[in-house]
Amino acid sequence: MDRETLEQQEGDSELDPNPVKRLRTTAGGEATETRGGGWRGAVDVSIIMPVYNASCWLDECLLGILHQDFTGSMELSVFDDASTDDSRKVLEGWSEKLQARGFVVVISGHDSPQPRGVGYAKNKAITQSCGQYLCFQDADDIMLPQRVRLQYEASLLRPNFLIGCRVQRLPEGSTERYTRWINSLTQDQLVTQVYTSHGPTVVMPTWFCSRRLFLKVGLFDEGGKGVPEDLLFFYQLLRQGGSLFRVDQSLLVYRYHEKATTHSVTEETIWKLRVDFLQERVLSQWENFTIWNAGKQGRKLYRSLNPINQKKVKAFCDVDANKIQKGFYTYEESEERPKPKVPILHYKDATSPFIICVKLDMTGGVLEENLNSLQLKEGTDCYHFN
Repeated sequence: MDRETLEQQEGDSELDPNPVKRLRTTAGGEATETRGGGWRGAVDVSIIMPVYNASCWLDECLLGILHQDFTGSMELSVFDDASTDDSRKVLEGWSEKLQARGFVVVISGHDSPQPRGVGYAKNKAITQSCGQYLCFQDADDIMLPQRVRLQYEASLLRPNFLIGCRVQRLPEGSTERYTRWINSLTQDQLVTQVYTSHGPTVVMPTWFCSRRLFLKVGLFDEGGKGVPEDLLFFYQLLRQGGSLFRVDQSLLVYRYHEKATTHSVTEETIWKLRVDFLQERVLSQWENFTIWNAGKQGRKLYRSLNPINQKKVKAFCDVDANKIQKGFYTYEESEERPKPKVPILHYKDATSPFIICVKLDMTGGVLEENLNSLQLKEGTDCYHFN
């Protein structure tokens, strides 16, 4: 099924939110049938779950889905991306329990020699689903009982928002800084900190949104391994005018392990996407700016900018006396003659706006104190990039 089919499904569900045995057809005119029989109509929430070699986690994951306290209609839509373990068998074994609880269960997949990637599997799970709202679930995570209910309620009030939630990390204490960042961002920072190296401020395993919003943004990139399909979708959502909201309760156990697909994406791929988005959304609006960090990361950002934005950099600033004493950073790789020289100042002598290339939560509070001393407003006077 393609995007046109998805749009037809969306239109159908709006015309009749509670259809009875109404056929839903694919682009080829074929009717879709539920696992266990019966013709499918729209449900309130589809849980979208791509699966690849996840059998060791599926029991915990599916138990969490079974125990949701949401009282509306729910569907579990799973697409198995050529698993070589017994994931499909585990899924089939849970189908009857979930149906007894009232779930519509749709399980499909393919057995090609190679998986086609998370973006492809998510798209297939979405196109075969019929929920008016989509709840994204990774097969290695565990949703807590209130997740669907609380995110559904938040989404009803915010139809143009991508809804997230706070998380618990498993094993406890893994990726401590990242987890603290996920859970401590203010609602404003969900928007202002989208350029940082941590990625989407509303993290993918917690996503919940209306089908209408998903259709407006478009399908996930299907480039496969090494493609950050969640970050690409996240940026496109913001380009399309979508907004962000987090339910400030922990509704998901977010598992950390070395086999996670996120590890297949290189830092350089993410870096380039972040720089491009920063230039598009922020730097294009500024006449000039200061890069806060005259060290490795600040200089790398400068070199990564296009020539127009490089010329907007009026200074670097820092707290390191040795860097400040040098007076200038010379862009040696430049083909310009004379080579560009950018002043290096103490941060108290620099002027806003700033792009801050120093990692948060890594200086014992010194960076945060320095920023506060200048009374900078994040999103106006400064943006965090690291």
